[in-house]
Amino acid sequence: MSKQTLIQGTLLLILAGLITRILGFINRIVVARVMGQEGVGLYMMAVPTMLLAITLTRMGLPIAISKLVAEADAKGDRKKIKKILIVSLAVTGVLSIIFTTAMIAAAPILSHYFFTDKRTFYPLIAIAPVVPVIAASSVLRGYFQGLQNMRPSAYSQVIEQIVRITLVALLTGLFLPYGVEYAAAGAMISVIIGELASLLYMFSMFKFKKNMKVRKGFFGQLKGGRSTLNELLGIALPTTGSQLIGSVSYFFEPIVVVRSLAIAGVSTIAATRQYGELAGYVIPLLYLPTFITYSLSVSLVPAISEANANKKYSLIEHRLNQSLRLSMLSGGIAAVITYVYAVPIMDLMYNSPASASYLKVMTPLFFFLYFQGPLQAVLQAMNLARAAMMNSLIGSAVKLAAVFALATRPEFGIMGVAMAIVLGIVVVTLLHFASVAKAISYTIKAKDFIYGFFSIMITGFVSQLIYTYIFPQFSRVAGMCLCLVLTSIVYLLALLFFRLVKREDLAHLPLIKRWIA
Repeated sequence: MSKQTLIQGTLLLILAGLITRILGFINRIVVARVMGQEGVGLYMMAVPTMLLAITLTRMGLPIAISKLVAEADAKGDRKKIKKILIVSLAVTGVLSIIFTTAMIAAAPILSHYFFTDKRTFYPLIAIAPVVPVIAASSVLRGYFQGLQNMRPSAYSQVIEQIVRITLVALLTGLFLPYGVEYAAAGAMISVIIGELASLLYMFSMFKFKKNMKVRKGFFGQLKGGRSTLNELLGIALPTTGSQLIGSVSYFFEPIVVVRSLAIAGVSTIAATRQYGELAGYVIPLLYLPTFITYSLSVSLVPAISEANANKKYSLIEHRLNQSLRLSMLSGGIAAVITYVYAVPIMDLMYNSPASASYLKVMTPLFFFLYFQGPLQAVLQAMNLARAAMMNSLIGSAVKLAAVFALATRPEFGIMGVAMAIVLGIVVVTLLHFASVAKAISYTIKAKDFIYGFFSIMITGFVSQLIYTYIFPQFSRVAGMCLCLVLTSIVYLLALLFFRLVKREDLAHLPLIKRWIA
């Protein structure tokens, strides 16, 4: 089975992430145009419940599988890898049945008493079957990532988005005449079919690539798998704690938001629309660069686990520096674009230029999120998931408290929610950095970050001039495309001038590595 280096695996996931994010945005634009803010609001209110059920089902096992498979593969222990896979599939299989049933049973109570909008019942019911599908896919992804083979994970992401985007317009349009709640349910069904296609691909790749027979001696391996289960849970439970805190916080977010807005005098329908605008339009756009930081995080866990097992602490610090620098560079250009071009972006994508005010407020501090993934991956790989969990708990508590404190005030309203979300992100990221620095005596490369800050500021200043003087000379689409190209060129030139793009990074790019060599 082909294994990639940290950068090669990361680049593969970045490419897949870029494709899936582009397809995902097309999907969101279609959904927004068909269902409007109200439909998107119903959709986004149901998503946190689904994510909570998935988190409880996976129990943090993908990270644990990746870490233990990487360590077993380093020792050539194929029997251990098989046992890890069998125990993981058994655990997620049982849990998926339990939590899918619980989600269906809880849907009437959640829609009536918690979300205050009974129409959320339909998307909640529609999305429930996706839980076991995603749980099984997660186990296989953890297995491949542990072997440092990122191709199946990357390709499956693309397949899932292609299938989803093919069906979403059809299903939402088909159900819309029956009501916006049914259209939201149709969008959820497209998610299920997309994830199922992704699982089928992952399974076929596993069957093709494996050099073990999982069914042979399955129950015998399961009976003797107590020590493996304990190893998995030792890593997974603290990891689940961190993920669970985030999922529970996200689950309560729409509940606290609509209740707080009600106190501020906002009606239920208006609150649903405002939350759809913030959570369905603005936040996904701000999350766009995280496909890069997610790719870094996925590649970091097995790579750092292997380095930690071999006590190569200087290598851990080197890889962390690589990841944080790449996170800064990817987040920097995104921050400039979303801040300077907020109005035309929201107008072109969602026909909602008023949403640009949220982008302007959130972008500067949302930049901290792009460092959060790699930092958390390092904590998990070094068996410090408990510290990550406590950091997430503190950040979530700060966010929900700030939502209630700000959104209940009429002068803030939904803008208070936007401010509270970025405040929680800043708190968690700073706490993660403090935990990593304490664990490995990490010294930040200040020069890279100072030069990175200068690059972002210079690009932002030039972009503002481009937006002021060049954008009005063209049509909206042509002007936006030209502005994005010019902004990207300015940013790249700034990075090259400050030498933030290094030769070793370019040497991993397929098109130019021969020229670099």
